[in-house]
Amino acid sequence: MSGSQRLLEAGAEIWAAQKAHPFVVELADGTLDPAAFEHWVRQDYRYLQDYARLFAIAGATARDEATMTELLGIAHSVLDTEMDLHRSFAADYGISRAELEATEKAPTCVAYTNFLVRTAYEGSLAEIAAALYPCMQGYLDVADHMAEIAEEEHRYTPFIELYTSDEFRAEVEWCRGFVDRCWEAAPGEREAMEAAFRTSAKLEYRFWEMAYTQEGWGL
Repeated sequence: MSGSQRLLEAGAEIWAAQKAHPFVVELADGTLDPAAFEHWVRQDYRYLQDYARLFAIAGATARDEATMTELLGIAHSVLDTEMDLHRSFAADYGISRAELEATEKAPTCVAYTNFLVRTAYEGSLAEIAAALYPCMQGYLDVADHMAEIAEEEHRYTPFIELYTSDEFRAEVEWCRGFVDRCWEAAPGEREAMEAAFRTSAKLEYRFWEMAYTQEGWGL
């Protein structure tokens, strides 16, 4: 069994919880409260800034040219294509790019991005691969689930289309292979990889919850 599949098996209960979360279910059927989606847009925009940084640092850490190219290319894709869609969503709510960039991170967003950046600077390339994997594979799997249960087009259809697109699938497939290569090349780091993977996966679930409850600091 491949390393990526072993990690997914280790996080199977978290994957099931994500697919059953009301944010996911209601987004799929178009009934999600627009305020909850706006909260997600704002927070995910801030998250993606650090997620792109994670890929960039991983690219600088990689030793072979092909891996460096792919990681830095995905960092660019996140900053360009994915964040551009967020800016488009935000515009629908009258939110400017400057306002997006000035959004204060909610506690869960702080926890997740801090974990990723710390892993990038302190962890091995194998740990970085495991930490970034839940977001890419998770969004594809969740979006595929949304596409299956969505009955008609609605205001959130572009979200589903982005994360089920051929371009995104190709990035996830590359990421899966990257995790597999790290798993095989560093058998002594597999426990650390699983720990990083599970932490990111749990924070993915909490991110849906943060958006749904419109989590803030209460101050």
